[in-house]
Amino acid sequence: MSYIQDKVIILTGASGGIGGETALHLAKNGASLVLASIDEAGLKELSDRINEEGGKATYKVTDVTVKEDIQSLVNFTIEEFGKVDTLINGAGMMLFSMWDNAHVDEWEKMIDLNVKGVLYGVAAVLPHMKKQGSGQIVNVGSIAGHGIGEGHGVYSSTKYALRAITESLRKEMSVKHNIQAVLVSPGVIATKWQDTVTDKDVAPVLKELNKVAIDVEHVAKTIGFVVDQPSDVMINDVIVTPTAQEW
Repeated sequence: MSYIQDKVIILTGASGGIGGETALHLAKNGASLVLASIDEAGLKELSDRINEEGGKATYKVTDVTVKEDIQSLVNFTIEEFGKVDTLINGAGMMLFSMWDNAHVDEWEKMIDLNVKGVLYGVAAVLPHMKKQGSGQIVNVGSIAGHGIGEGHGVYSSTKYALRAITESLRKEMSVKHNIQAVLVSPGVIATKWQDTVTDKDVAPVLKELNKVAIDVEHVAKTIGFVVDQPSDVMINDVIVTPTAQEW
């Protein structure tokens, strides 16, 4: 039995990388998807592909760092499908840099996207999920939220925060209101995340990490696994990394 079938799922950060692959996986398993990111062209292309392949998807351009955008996204989903079963907080930013280079503007961007963007999503869906008496909130974290390496202190800080957010949700919302709160923490994956890094001093770090990177498909399947659970079963915390990754 598939518990993904007929679920209405909001997926942020959906236009590429983990989000895009996850959307394809969930659509193939019968979910109705509302795709969200700031990349309208990417969203349209992905939505069209899913629908052409027999799935069901629509999209809404959304900046998750703007709480009004997130609320509008949730309202749009309710209008289109009548409910929200699952929110996957997939939007995120990974900008490695050394402390002494003080990329403060990048630190702020990561905090806004990786932490505040998640909080806005949680705030927007909780009233609907409480009313339904069920729901799932899946937060895409990182192995960097379980250990800290050179060049990713601030990024790790945002992902440690996500661990605390998810565990607090579990204690308050899962136990009391049947709203599952799940953290999926990928290791190094083969996406273009390193192309956004501006600090050249971390180039050796990136080079070493990319040697062991795994395909994003494996992370998508892991997210699909935690979504594909009955309401009385929750996978609390999953780490999925390359076998050869040391940390």
